[in-house]
Amino acid sequence: MSKNVVTFHYTLRDPAGRVLDTSAGGDPIVYLEGAGQIIDGLDEQLRNVPAGTRTCVQVPAARAYGERDANQVRQVRRAQLPVDGELKIGDQFQAGADRFAPVVTVVAIADDHVTLDANHPLAGVDLTFEVEIVAVRPATPGELQHGHAHGADGHGHCQ
Repeated sequence: MSKNVVTFHYTLRDPAGRVLDTSAGGDPIVYLEGAGQIIDGLDEQLRNVPAGTRTCVQVPAARAYGERDANQVRQVRRAQLPVDGELKIGDQFQAGADRFAPVVTVVAIADDHVTLDANHPLAGVDLTFEVEIVAVRPATPGELQHGHAHGADGHGHCQ
């Protein structure tokens, strides 16, 4: 199956219609189909959509950032946290030294314990994307080999 490189602009809304993110006024998103660069549900629904198309794409939570997982919410002692200074609800930090360690959000503070949530902030949220497909082209062999779209100069990352 051949893959395409797709360039698009988007506005992301939550179920209440609030804008969560947009590429309006900035650069469009460029991705290689099926390479995991955008959420699966959006990637799947943009397949075979031609350039110039404007569409509204509904992505259920399970195909976006997943459902909320109660096992990802933990209470820890404040002294265990790698954070100095004041800590407040909504603060985020990486839960370990490894660059692949999850980002956690402080959701509660009580005495010497802190409740942390490692769920993605949009877990459990059905999403709506207003999309404008700017360009679609076949992926080059180099893009397929590297697993991502390359920039205008033919290579979009450090060598």
